[in-house]
Amino acid sequence: MVLGHAESAVLAFDVGGTDVKAGLVDPSGNVLGMRRVPTPLDPLNPGEAVLDRLAGLADELASEFPDIPAKAAGVIVPGIVDSVGGIGIYSANLGWRNFPFTAEAEKRLGLPVAFDHDVRSAAAVERAFGGSKEFNDVVVMVVGTGIAAAVFSGGVPVTAGGFAGELGHAQVPDPDAGTAATITEPIGATILEAVGSAGAIAKRYSRKSGNTVDGARDVLLRSQKGDAVAARVWADAVDALAFTICQCVNIIGTEAVVIGGGLAEAGEDLLEPLRARVDQILDFQRRPRLIQAQLGQDAGLLGAALNARALLDGAR
Repeated sequence: MVLGHAESAVLAFDVGGTDVKAGLVDPSGNVLGMRRVPTPLDPLNPGEAVLDRLAGLADELASEFPDIPAKAAGVIVPGIVDSVGGIGIYSANLGWRNFPFTAEAEKRLGLPVAFDHDVRSAAAVERAFGGSKEFNDVVVMVVGTGIAAAVFSGGVPVTAGGFAGELGHAQVPDPDAGTAATITEPIGATILEAVGSAGAIAKRYSRKSGNTVDGARDVLLRSQKGDAVAARVWADAVDALAFTICQCVNIIGTEAVVIGGGLAEAGEDLLEPLRARVDQILDFQRRPRLIQAQLGQDAGLLGAALNARALLDGAR
C-alpha cells in the first residue's frame, strides 16, 4: 500500500460535499472496511450532523475489526479550514461557520483527531508518493464541479490560516464579458471556477448551444467531433486554467502543477493544450511541469490517514 508501515491502525474520514468516505487503515497501510455514504445535511447543525455520522461509522469499523484497534483518527473537510486551531471556518456547500471540529470529533470518537483540509491532505499524499515528489514548489489543483488547490513553497504547505489555495475564486479574463460591473467582478473579469471547472464547462456549453450534456467529458467529445461551440468552451476553460497557472508561476515560482479531480480524467486531451497555452503566455519564466494526479479518488482518504499517523508520531 502506498502509505507503507506504521506502528498502529488509524481511522480515516474524508468528508465531501456529496459523500463521506471512511476506512480503517491498518499498520501495513491497507484500507479496511471502506465505506462511502451520503454526507448528512442539516442546515441547523451541519457540523454536528457530520460528526454524528462519523461516530456511527467508527462504531461499525470497530465492530467489524475488533482485533485492529485504531489509536487516532484523521478527519478532512472542504471549505476554509484552520487545522492548527481545529476549526472549520466556513463551508459554502455544507453550511458550517467556525465549528470546532477537532474538539467535537475527539469527544465523539474517544481518540486523538488530526483535522485538516480535504484538498491539502490529498495534495500532501500526491506530493509524497505521486508524480510531483521531486519538486518543492508545487500547486495541486483539484478541478471538478468547483476548483480548490493546495500550495507548497519550498516543500512546505502554505496555509495562511486556511485561506490559501482558493484558486477557484481567483480572477481570470471573462470570455463572456458584458457591460455590467460590480466592485468584486469588474468588466472583463470573472472567477476561474466560472470558466475552468468541469461544472462550468457543461453549464456554459448548454447555455450557448441550447443542448443538454452529461458533464464536461461530453463537451470534450463534441469538440473532437467538430462542434464549434464545444471547442470554444473547452478552449476558454484551458485559457482560464493556463492564466491562473501562469499567475502562480509569476507570484510564487511554481515549478510543478498537479491536476486532479474529474476534469483530470481527460488526461492529455486537457494537459497537452494546457501546456501549449502556458508556454504561450509565459516569457522568460521557467515552464512548470504539468502532471496528472496519480492517486485518484482515494487520495483524500489516504491523506486523512497520513495526518492521523503524523499525530501519533508527534505524540511519541
